[in-house]
Amino acid sequence: MNSSVSVIEEVQKILARYPDAGRDQLIPILQEIQGACGYLSREAVVEVGKQLNIPTSKIYGVATFYNQFRFSAQGKYHIQICRGTACHVKGSAAILDALVRELKINPGETTRDGLFSLEIVACIGACGLAPVMNISNNFHAKLTTQSIPGIIKSYRQQAAAAKGA
Repeated sequence: MNSSVSVIEEVQKILARYPDAGRDQLIPILQEIQGACGYLSREAVVEVGKQLNIPTSKIYGVATFYNQFRFSAQGKYHIQICRGTACHVKGSAAILDALVRELKINPGETTRDGLFSLEIVACIGACGLAPVMNISNNFHAKLTTQSIPGIIKSYRQQAAAAKGA
């Protein structure tokens, strides 16, 4: 979503499909809003609170309990770093540290330029390729800390080329 007005309009459209909703519909409503908007904005949470007569603090309490909900937009390139057992044993903690250093963000954050967001996932399901990460549905396997700067640089170059085209 590009502006607060369009976010509120989208949220109101979703809420219109739940005319008599109560607390029991909160999670499906939040899921639908995140699906439409990409994340749960402050404006969206406030609007849901008004409609359902639930304090925003309670909505945030529910939404922060579940790791499926995001409170900031994902980057153009969304990075999922696997921390499953095989990846952990093969050094994914060091890979995560390298990503944090290279991107200057922590898991759950998006870079200021909006290019990258970082998420830790329990398992990607590519244990034989450990350690592994997924960047916008492109898998990078058998990672080393030395490979991270080059991978990130290639995505930055890709974004710059697309911008110039």
